[in-house]
Amino acid sequence: MKKKTRVRFNKIILIPTDFSQVCENAIAHGIELARFLDYSVCILHVIDKKDRQASPKETPDPEPFGQQLLKCREKFERLLPGHVETLTREGNLFTVINRVAKELKSCLMILGTHGKQGLQNLFGSHALKVVLDSPCPVVVVQKRSFGKGYKKIVLPISSEIEPRQAVSWVVLMHNLFGSRILIYQALEPDAITNNQLSSITRQILAIFKENKIRCDVALAQQSSDFSLQVISHAEAHKAELIMIMTMPALDLTGFSFASWNEKIMFNEAQIPVMCINPVEMEESA
Repeated sequence: MKKKTRVRFNKIILIPTDFSQVCENAIAHGIELARFLDYSVCILHVIDKKDRQASPKETPDPEPFGQQLLKCREKFERLLPGHVETLTREGNLFTVINRVAKELKSCLMILGTHGKQGLQNLFGSHALKVVLDSPCPVVVVQKRSFGKGYKKIVLPISSEIEPRQAVSWVVLMHNLFGSRILIYQALEPDAITNNQLSSITRQILAIFKENKIRCDVALAQQSSDFSLQVISHAEAHKAELIMIMTMPALDLTGFSFASWNEKIMFNEAQIPVMCINPVEMEESA
């Protein structure tokens, strides 16, 4: 008999790679985060026999992949001695990644993408599914480098999403980087919903105050796409990270979570996005 229960995650950051430039940037992000967190890194390459999207060059011989993975490990091992592992798996790219995440009980995944327009180059049309099915938070990165860490983090607050589950990660990032949090609260058409949002914001601010986290609060405009406003706010304030709660397989009347997730994750400003799914892993009773 199985039941859903919380599992103690291992201090492992999983980073899938196809050896492209954006994936190398994702590995660089993961290595830097691992150094701050004192975690290990597992670099995963998936060989898909049926569909070679897993590799930038089609070849029937998997050996070059092994050589590339070895070179990749040697390169990043110098930055994180003794804490870099590599793994090669065969199978469907989209299911293997999250299966490995569950097996390793990794606490975080770094996913490199080419953005919405060039998504086919890396993960095809199912890239969003990899993020939404992940058993652990996923940091989606494009070409922007890690820099000095996540000094400014935008945290959106809206009636359609539940931001309070992200607070523990906000606290962790603040402890690592001394982050300043930019709360961006949606402005809804009715007073009752706005009061609820204000109440959520006050609860979060109380936690931040308790943890001595610097924070600013701004209100969005009412008659505009909230996801685009979030990106513009992050870009205007030179934020290094947007942190969101994702909502897998859930759409409301007049609101598409798939569209919300895609716009934020694959933003043209190339700001990294930490995506936190409200899910729990399964464990035998």
